[in-house]
Amino acid sequence: MIERREFLRNGLLTAGLLLVPKYSSFAASGSSARNCRVEVLLDEPLGAISPNIYGHFTENLGAVIYDGIWVGEKSSIPNVNGIRKELVDQMRKIKAPVIRFPGGCFADSYDWRDGIGPADKRPRRTNFWEQVEPPNSPPNHKYDPNHFGTNEFVHFCKLVGSQPYLAANLRSLPAEEFYRWVEYCNSPAGSTTLAEMRAASGNTEPFQVRFWGVGNESWGCGGNFTAQEYAVEFRRFTTWVPSFGQELAFIASGPNDDSWDWTRGFLEEIVRKGPGQLRSIYGLALHYYAWNLSRGSTRDWNAGKGDALKFDVVDWYELLRQGEVMESLITGHWQIMGEIDREHQIKLVVDEWGPWYRPGSEMTPGDILEQTPTLRDAVFSGMTLDIFNQHPEKIAMANCAQLINCLNSLYLAHEDKFCVTPVGHVFDMYAAHQGGQSLRTVFSAPSVHYQRDANPASFAGLKGSASLHDKVLVLTAVNPHVSQACETEIGIPGATIKSGTASTLTSTDIHAHNTFEQREAIVPQSRGVETKGQVLNYHFPPASVTKLTLTLQ
Repeated sequence: MIERREFLRNGLLTAGLLLVPKYSSFAASGSSARNCRVEVLLDEPLGAISPNIYGHFTENLGAVIYDGIWVGEKSSIPNVNGIRKELVDQMRKIKAPVIRFPGGCFADSYDWRDGIGPADKRPRRTNFWEQVEPPNSPPNHKYDPNHFGTNEFVHFCKLVGSQPYLAANLRSLPAEEFYRWVEYCNSPAGSTTLAEMRAASGNTEPFQVRFWGVGNESWGCGGNFTAQEYAVEFRRFTTWVPSFGQELAFIASGPNDDSWDWTRGFLEEIVRKGPGQLRSIYGLALHYYAWNLSRGSTRDWNAGKGDALKFDVVDWYELLRQGEVMESLITGHWQIMGEIDREHQIKLVVDEWGPWYRPGSEMTPGDILEQTPTLRDAVFSGMTLDIFNQHPEKIAMANCAQLINCLNSLYLAHEDKFCVTPVGHVFDMYAAHQGGQSLRTVFSAPSVHYQRDANPASFAGLKGSASLHDKVLVLTAVNPHVSQACETEIGIPGATIKSGTASTLTSTDIHAHNTFEQREAIVPQSRGVETKGQVLNYHFPPASVTKLTLTLQ
């Protein structure tokens, strides 16, 4: 809903679960265990896992760009052409496949021309988020100096080995400017005036940008359209855009959460000009944030939020239970898409996802929407990536919101300080899935049961995914239970396990998080595993994310 973009304009453990104090650092060690089973079915492949499922999102919001990615070429902070070097190094480690820019809501107020040409000649513009910036925020958070524009973003992508995904302004710029932005990025060297402008900035060869978002959240901050109105705009913006030899993948602004009517209404209007219009759409963007920790007492966007650091066990479970909803959103929208796009030419692009808490946990005061990820967010992120892995035929791309200094960030940075969050460690662990063949994997475990105030609630007690890479099997799993381990028998019919290693992210404190002062308070621990034939017995600790890498024969 649009309310989640407006919230900044406005200024627990209960009986029946576990008798620990509110906001307790519940100890997981020495706890009881549940008997669980995992069966990996080698003869039931689901499809190749697109590396782009492990994508990222960078909006010109708060300290994401300025102080996060961009420090400036003259900065004393180690940098590569103005881009924070430690960030570049970390992103190379996780094999970051694709990055979305410049928004988010910012995209539909952004004029791409402001961010090209000599940096000292670029105009300063009011940032979309200026009205909600606090008085102590830096000037470049309120008024965009445009030091980081198209050239710098594409250079950042090249440095880390990612493809650029540009989100176009559909709300406040005409279709012609979308055409020209594609021309600036992709027209051959020396072919057009815009190609010469690109060359003047040191980029003679075309950027070959494939992925283009046609607006953002067009149901809200991106224009407040109806689905039918937006479909007309999408057709207009994408008709006869020159490709310059580069296949263009247009991503339509899709539904928020379970807005089934948007998906159906958009596609019905698209095909009013004939079913061939479906071929113009590469993906339909789905946005989903887990935010309501009120235990059912409200649906108010502000009042329903919880705290990123101060939470009890019920809050832990409530967030993860909301995370499970992602799977029903994927299958639900996919079913509706199939009613109109019977051949499923269009895929889902989940280009904003993650938890969203109320303000107060930011490591750098004044950074709007920055929150400090904990072990809870690592488990949430692992669970979400596992869901994506299980639906490779449906999801072409996903982009975690957001990369640095924002929601569910992989990294936090301020001036010369930097740290990898638990979420960043999960992306590092799960990178091994990229490009693998997803396999149907059956997880059998007792559900997690808890009291949602006076009402019982439950969700899956062990979930994960598996992918095969020649003779190497990658199995990831999350155990969401805060106090009970999973003593698990892992079966792989038709194969013998030759050797294996395990990497686990967990802590005895469910609030564990990294800071600038304690950069390794929570990091993955690796070890070898004892293997016997077709079955592996493994102990999944409470509140944990685990990756098993098994060599088969």
